[in-house]
Amino acid sequence: MDRNYHVFSDGRLERNDDTLRLVTEDDEKKYIPIENAEAFFLHGQIDFNTRLMSFCNEHTVALHVFGWEDYYSGSVMPKRGQTSGKTVVEQVRAYEDTQHRRQLAAAIIRGSIHNMRTNVVYYNGRDHDLETEISDLETAAGRVDTSLPIDELMGIEATARKAYYRSFNEILPSEFQLARREYNPPPNEINSLISFGNSLVYANCVSAIRATALDPTISYLHEPGERRYSLSLDLADLFKPLLADRVLFRLVNRQQISSSDFETELGSCLLNESGRKTYTKTFEEALERTVDHPELNRKVSYQYLLRLEAYKLKKHLLTGEEYDSFKRWW
Repeated sequence: MDRNYHVFSDGRLERNDDTLRLVTEDDEKKYIPIENAEAFFLHGQIDFNTRLMSFCNEHTVALHVFGWEDYYSGSVMPKRGQTSGKTVVEQVRAYEDTQHRRQLAAAIIRGSIHNMRTNVVYYNGRDHDLETEISDLETAAGRVDTSLPIDELMGIEATARKAYYRSFNEILPSEFQLARREYNPPPNEINSLISFGNSLVYANCVSAIRATALDPTISYLHEPGERRYSLSLDLADLFKPLLADRVLFRLVNRQQISSSDFETELGSCLLNESGRKTYTKTFEEALERTVDHPELNRKVSYQYLLRLEAYKLKKHLLTGEEYDSFKRWW
């Protein structure tokens, strides 16, 4: 898989011959190779023009923009790797078919709860008592039914996530406790880490969907809306435990992230540049990890698992093959 590049400096990103050049506010020039690039994540205050956008489009590289308080703001996407009117038609038909949509939404929730439970089981066997949380997750999973309306299915997922987040206080040290999930804006360090990690998973799902003929605005669990790629929200729910949460646990428990990596102002708590660099470095290392895939009979990266999930959904829509959402098997 191609790699992601994260840009934290303020300045101007521009085309320079056959590569990219970042000119910082101090007029320092940094060169970034575009070959083998999957996407650029712009965390600083970056100016760019249409010439750069055309260059990225030629190389099918996305620009993911993070704005105020490092929230994901949007993406400048290249042309799709594939286009298929039939795929989009079938995608819409599945959304408009109430039972079909419920089946897909239920499959996503089952996968999401399974992957949350996998994390909790892992730490339960390492000097933590998380039996109550495991039981609550299993109870929630048992309530998922394709006959339920979407809002009730989302309610089950929310109940499961509350139980899951309770386990964080047992897994993490006392200075990183989660009283409740808040994100607009995050009021403390743990909420900030969760929000930042989730936004990276979401943006990577946007890139993964781009490689297929799926329309990223047509989703099944989350309601399609204005100015968001709601299908990325669906897929991100499956991978947040594997990527964002495991990175969070690793960094905090190994004391690679501390209170000095945050800044607090106007009622919000955000990772500073040093904290974001530490987090994104570990996150990208996680994306590059590989696992033996039982069906492909070869090793695939975590990043490639995102793309496989999008292709799996597309195959279901076109062929009717049952969609079994991603569930961590290792």
